[in-house]
Amino acid sequence: MKFTLSSTALSSKLSALSRVINSKNSLAILDCFLFHVKDGKLTITASDSENVMKSTISLNESDSEGKFCVSNHTILDAVKELSEQPLTFEVNLDSLNINIAYQNGHFNFIGQNADEYPVSQDVDASATTILINSDILSDNINRSLFATAQDELRPVMNGVFFDITPEFLAIVATDGHKLVRNKNFSIKSETPASFILPKKPANLLKNLLTHDNGDVTIRFNDRNAEIAFGDGMITCRLIEGRYPNYESVIPKDNPNTLCIDRIALSSAMRRVLVSASQSSSLVRFHIQPGLLTLKADDTDYGRSAEENIVCEYTGNAMDIGFKGTSMTEVLSNLTSQEVNIMLADPSRPGVIIPSEQPENEDVLMLIMPMLLND
Repeated sequence: MKFTLSSTALSSKLSALSRVINSKNSLAILDCFLFHVKDGKLTITASDSENVMKSTISLNESDSEGKFCVSNHTILDAVKELSEQPLTFEVNLDSLNINIAYQNGHFNFIGQNADEYPVSQDVDASATTILINSDILSDNINRSLFATAQDELRPVMNGVFFDITPEFLAIVATDGHKLVRNKNFSIKSETPASFILPKKPANLLKNLLTHDNGDVTIRFNDRNAEIAFGDGMITCRLIEGRYPNYESVIPKDNPNTLCIDRIALSSAMRRVLVSASQSSSLVRFHIQPGLLTLKADDTDYGRSAEENIVCEYTGNAMDIGFKGTSMTEVLSNLTSQEVNIMLADPSRPGVIIPSEQPENEDVLMLIMPMLLND
């Protein structure tokens, strides 16, 4: 079998696919990429047994069809330093000898039998389907991933929750201390359905969808999801279990509203955090009309910091504590110039929303307060 393709196209696909492969695999064949030449196209597959990712490249020319496997390190190291040029593969499917010819030389190595590569389980025809723009999906995943947990006892918290209802699609993440809820009103379904996407495929999508402007098709059932985008596809096993009722933890009556420049607050938070306790990262917010004062201290090392920021505030003067690192993460995952922080009292969660919402979307973040030792 002989085929020719672009070196940079191959290298970029392999680099993206390699993120799926674990450093240690239960099956040795999962250290390999599966190459499948058919109908003038090359489909490359990478898997860790739970997540399978495929990407397709159009070939310049090919003389037959076939499959073979090749070590991910061998092929990646071989092509990543090549400048843009055609690569010609000659593969003996019986002996699995592979020769790759390029402008000034060639590589020669032995592949592995494609029959040993595990076959991924397809999502059945009865699956629920969601169609979503790749930019919107990428933005929502980017906004949400930082709020996922790493909790062995509650694995449902370790993923991103997709909840499609007759009114909207909600994409949610929470670790119990902070929460992100994205609503998209242009995507809905008369039949409610939901699934929990694990962190690894969510991270893969976050990196892959950035420059792709097409639509993404998500098909899912109780156990698996199939996500098709551009010239690629991810099939993954979902997290099973019941996701917490995220709406029930979002307060509906926080009467005190702080409106403040997001970047100014984020910068001030980073400065005062230098003096905060390393164990708690506690930052005290003293809020009064027209002025927010941030305070942090670490009595063990004799450090303290205080900074004032002009703001708009309607409500009663208040002292409330937040974990500074979490608040900084929340602010850095929003994009609006200003944010509104809605509060009730020092013991109840703060709700943070951008002053300008994305079109047809409603973005909300929540952060739990910390106890202040007055």
